[in-house]
Amino acid sequence: MSTRKFTHVLAPVAALLGAVLLVGCTSDTPPGAPAAGPSGSPGEPGSGEQSKFFDRAEYERQLGLAEVTPQGPAGKPWEQMLRPKLVDTARYRKKGGGGIRLCFSNAGVFNPWRQVGLKNMRAEAALHKEITAFTVLDAQGKDDKQISDIQELAGQDCDALIVSPNTTATLTPAVEQACGKVPVIVFDRGVETDCAVTFINPIGGYGYGAVAADFLVGKVKPKGKILALRISPGVDVLETRWSAAKLAFDRSGLDVVDVKFTDGDPARTKAIVTDALTRNGDIDGVWMDSGATSVAAVEAFEDAGRDVPPITGEDQQDFLQVWKEKKLTAIAPSYPTFQWRTPVIAALRILKGQQVPKEWKLPQPTVTQDTLDQYYRPGMPPLHYAMCGCENLPGFPQKWGGEK
Repeated sequence: MSTRKFTHVLAPVAALLGAVLLVGCTSDTPPGAPAAGPSGSPGEPGSGEQSKFFDRAEYERQLGLAEVTPQGPAGKPWEQMLRPKLVDTARYRKKGGGGIRLCFSNAGVFNPWRQVGLKNMRAEAALHKEITAFTVLDAQGKDDKQISDIQELAGQDCDALIVSPNTTATLTPAVEQACGKVPVIVFDRGVETDCAVTFINPIGGYGYGAVAADFLVGKVKPKGKILALRISPGVDVLETRWSAAKLAFDRSGLDVVDVKFTDGDPARTKAIVTDALTRNGDIDGVWMDSGATSVAAVEAFEDAGRDVPPITGEDQQDFLQVWKEKKLTAIAPSYPTFQWRTPVIAALRILKGQQVPKEWKLPQPTVTQDTLDQYYRPGMPPLHYAMCGCENLPGFPQKWGGEK
């Protein structure tokens, strides 16, 4: 997968960073996410105040990473790296005979993104004959269970422990304790400690939000009306997506007429779009911090007898199919599920004493009109994610719910 389209979309945003004035935070949302710190509360007109989660330095860093050519093998973005700072892992080199026992504490499989991701990870582990045991414990979206899971795995004979934390602060002590017993690889969501050998994640929420907003800035007429649809407040990766979008919209002069939370519910999404059309007459663009309900938003415009305006979604198959069939004006940023392959690769390198990045930043491709045919695959289930990087894995597409 190439990141060039993604880079080109972000270029105008990055070039104007110096002119940005601050005003006033996968698709992957855990159940029970905190409700503090919304950026534009439901029903509040305009884009609202900037999120308390906003970090300008990190915002600039992520947009800068989008300009970087990744290091690593072409066509394998799950092995690529952006500006890596490598660390020595010689002390973790596995000695003696016997196979590798790899362990994984998972926050859960409570949404399609995580379900696709876990299939990727299991398939990657199965590629490596030296991995003779792969133990996975599912925390079911519960912090207390994951704390217990991590303690259990760290006390077993695991050669390396992969952790995808359910929440950041609460899981930090458990991860710190595990680091004293076994090499730890953290991915997807972070923790408030750098004790892990490596932390693996894509560019991030600012990059995602900026791509989507910049697309609408380029497609919507001046002073056009924007409807912003968010899943829920207080979740860092979603707050940063909105923070980046807000900066782009405030600078452009587009009119954000509503910032609404959908709770990831298609029926609620349809009701919000219908209400926005009734109150505003027209909506000229729809920005979304996740593509889970993008098809519902499209259907709401059609139900109202209106043309679908430029809209942002995600690399979920149902949206890509609707985009293609209805010839929408659209874009689909991603939080790629291919990242689930990387922790297994990192664990093997660590146990061989090979260097890995302290922070393993992965590319974050975007589906554009030019690449839509590349990513849309007929026969895959509606909730499959196109950026799985799984096409070369044994059992594809059937093990991912697809047809031959």
